[in-house]
Amino acid sequence: MKLKTLSIAMMGLAAPGLVAADELLDMQKNENNWVMPAGNYANHRYSTLTQINKENVKDLNMAWSFSTGVLRGHEGNALVMDGTMYVHTPFPNIVFALDLNNDGAIKWKYEPSQNYDETVPVMCCDTVNRGLSYADGKIFLNQADTTLVALDMETGEQVWSDKRDDPKVGATSTAAAHVFDDKIIVGISGGEFGVRGYVQAYDLDGNVVYKAYSTGPDDEMLVDPENTLSMLKPVGKDSSLKSWQGDQWKIGGGTTWGWYSYDPDLNQFYYGNGNPSTWNPVQRPGDNKWTMSMWGRDLDTGMAKWVYQMTPYDEWDYDGVNENILVDQKVNGKMRKTVVHFDRNGFAYTLDRVNGELLVAEKYDPAVNWSNGVSLETGRHDRVAKYSTARNGEDVNTTGICPAALGTKDQQPAAYSPRTGLFYVPTNHVCMDYEPFEVEYVAGQPYVGATLAMYPAPGGTHLGNFIAWDAREGKIVWSNPERFSVWSGALATASDVVFYGTLEGHLKAVDAQSGRELWRFKTPSGIIGNVNTYKHDGKQYISILSGVGGWAGIGMAIPSLENDSDGLGAVGAYRSLSSWTNLGGVLSVFSL
Repeated sequence: MKLKTLSIAMMGLAAPGLVAADELLDMQKNENNWVMPAGNYANHRYSTLTQINKENVKDLNMAWSFSTGVLRGHEGNALVMDGTMYVHTPFPNIVFALDLNNDGAIKWKYEPSQNYDETVPVMCCDTVNRGLSYADGKIFLNQADTTLVALDMETGEQVWSDKRDDPKVGATSTAAAHVFDDKIIVGISGGEFGVRGYVQAYDLDGNVVYKAYSTGPDDEMLVDPENTLSMLKPVGKDSSLKSWQGDQWKIGGGTTWGWYSYDPDLNQFYYGNGNPSTWNPVQRPGDNKWTMSMWGRDLDTGMAKWVYQMTPYDEWDYDGVNENILVDQKVNGKMRKTVVHFDRNGFAYTLDRVNGELLVAEKYDPAVNWSNGVSLETGRHDRVAKYSTARNGEDVNTTGICPAALGTKDQQPAAYSPRTGLFYVPTNHVCMDYEPFEVEYVAGQPYVGATLAMYPAPGGTHLGNFIAWDAREGKIVWSNPERFSVWSGALATASDVVFYGTLEGHLKAVDAQSGRELWRFKTPSGIIGNVNTYKHDGKQYISILSGVGGWAGIGMAIPSLENDSDGLGAVGAYRSLSSWTNLGGVLSVFSL
């Protein structure tokens, strides 16, 4: 049954006055398709397909490829539904529908009209877009200029659109829209321009349902002082306002450009938000709540059930936007509904997703040195004074901080295998020097206030690792070093093969139990996209977007960036990347 027919049929099951069934609940169980950014609501990036296995993966070959015609960084992954693949690009955010029943012919192409001069100059860390979503016969595109667009999945015609913010003040969009049940959830980028972060929910017809800010008054954050919990205690009245000096919260950051997940049984969705503005901590004393935080919210109302701040009073740009993976697992001898989060700050967190109780918090790269650890009672770090950029002060270069601002992991998403119980995590192995300086807020102008240099962590020259992580105990099971940061999202499969890509452009398959490399293929450009899989006409395929860029590849994406400190320090750290790959967006598809 085609998706449109299925959608109509399921809606017909709803009696008058009742909400229609959630079509995505069933659709994500179809192993032949890939119907949402992470494959399922829980963000597992896992497939039950087993045709490609440890024994035959060495025989994978390129089945076909498709050039997007765009040169900048290609993050995210395609959607696949009943013989059609939906592919996106970075700015200008073109969408292609490719016919898998007709040799990948282009069924339709949608290219938005966006103002380049207003939008691209205020996009931090490349012009990336992290993908598309589907519901109700529509493909949803979250454009760079903050316009959310609904496209007819069969024709590509625009059904509706809404522009929710203004690039003139630095607000842009890089994250995928996420559809949970009958809501579309979108966030905002622009923390480096003093944008005040929020999440916004739409219904499937494009009407705004609610908006919840990261900072400010309780009613604007959709926080209940008595019933919203943090570390199992009510947050109390004005919890955010009391943690900022004056009205700094109005330009306080906490943007929401990462990944989202959803538990339909609890009707809660989960996400993290980013750094406080400015990067100079001296100018914004206090915990700066609720930036750098993980949220659990009611999907229907947006009200916060709980919130946990990973890095109070951030001094290093350790955004908390990374994915939250929902797994039921036994921790300390007790089965828990957990949420697992690999934070930029170098710690992997396991929390109870019902109430936000902190269960595990451990370093997932031994190089992390800014904190000695996290108290499970208070949730706060034991900070190492010598790496405090606030304590050392403005115009002082604090050296040897690990990890660097791009974190032990940035947005590149991990995968989870229910077969092994392990998480497969692409990581950075990078440290930095960090010098804050005074900066004045001007709408639409950079509001950073720090100069950075980045380099490999001590003891080697490699800039990344791909690891297997046990979130029940908080430990690395195995680790594979990589020449550069692993900026690709991972895929785990039921045949215990795990896939990921490298910045040089290698797509790799490894053994889920041991990490042993089983296969590799050099794609046309460096990989910062996310691996996924599908089955068509009885054959399993692996697909990946290559196209170097993103923060790590910003020096290649923008050749005019030449100094080591350009790109917020990334140009110097990844200068040799140009010896290994080149620009160019290509979708590569593999099969046996």
